[in-house]
Amino acid sequence: MSKKRKKINYNKWGYYFVAPFVLVYVIFSLIPLLSTFYYSFFEYYYAQGGFVQVGPNFIGFGNYVKLFSQGLFMKYLGNTIILWLISFIPQIIISLLMALWFTSFRLKLKGTTFFKTIMYMPNLVMAAAFSMLFVQLFSNTGGLTTLLMDMGIIPETFSFVDKVWPTRFLIAAMNFLMWFGNTTILLMAGIMGIDDTLIESASVDGANSRQTFTKITLPLLKPILLFVLVTSLVGGVQLYDIPYVFTKGTGGPNGSSQTVMMYISGLLRTSKQYDMAGTASVILFLFTTVISIFFFLVMNRDEIDDYKEERRIKKEMKK
Repeated sequence: MSKKRKKINYNKWGYYFVAPFVLVYVIFSLIPLLSTFYYSFFEYYYAQGGFVQVGPNFIGFGNYVKLFSQGLFMKYLGNTIILWLISFIPQIIISLLMALWFTSFRLKLKGTTFFKTIMYMPNLVMAAAFSMLFVQLFSNTGGLTTLLMDMGIIPETFSFVDKVWPTRFLIAAMNFLMWFGNTTILLMAGIMGIDDTLIESASVDGANSRQTFTKITLPLLKPILLFVLVTSLVGGVQLYDIPYVFTKGTGGPNGSSQTVMMYISGLLRTSKQYDMAGTASVILFLFTTVISIFFFLVMNRDEIDDYKEERRIKKEMKK
């Protein structure tokens, strides 16, 4: 009698390995996200010093109308975008330049591993510790402020922490120092993934460095650039610890450095307005989603146009 061979299905092992991640994601991410959307349509807060619960009572879009009518959310969203832009723009430029230098087969720089380690080290420091260091350096009686005054570089009446733009630039500088190393390493990985023969062939054909970068390197870096843009945007809109510690929770002069996450945290911590905090979180989530989709469409515009053209040709061939 011929024995039947038992067929082994290895597909189930893939589900076994993925199951823990899916379970953790559903419990700690998906359910809270859906709950936030749900309670944004309800009146739900604690009154009289947090001892009397009000709600949840369904009020539809009442929280959204109230949030935008107050005007604070849009102000703090504007602060967040400004802080992100003045941090990200120099970050992406400098990181891209350093990535090109470290991966250039013409320069052949030595000690790139050492420099990558040094650049990444600020990312390992807690943001609160970074902020405390800058407070000690740039406060009105800080070491660096006093040194600059003694050298006559800045007047004695100047203050880094009592003016709008100096405070913003210092917060952006801290965010830049913490993350530009990580961005540089990501871009280096993307450049090293490009086939060297393409760049060598361009050089043989007479292409200069600028042409090689714009025609070969930059187009092939689009996936990594898109990843850096989206992750930086998500991190930028969630900026909380650096401005909170640096401004001691005040948001800087006239609240000019108070971010959306500081605003949401204040709603939860002080007044326990779970409805307004949830509404602000939903708007922030939708804003991040829309901007991320915009980045995707812009970065993949050529591929989308090619896909549309291909579909148009196929439709014409079927006729």
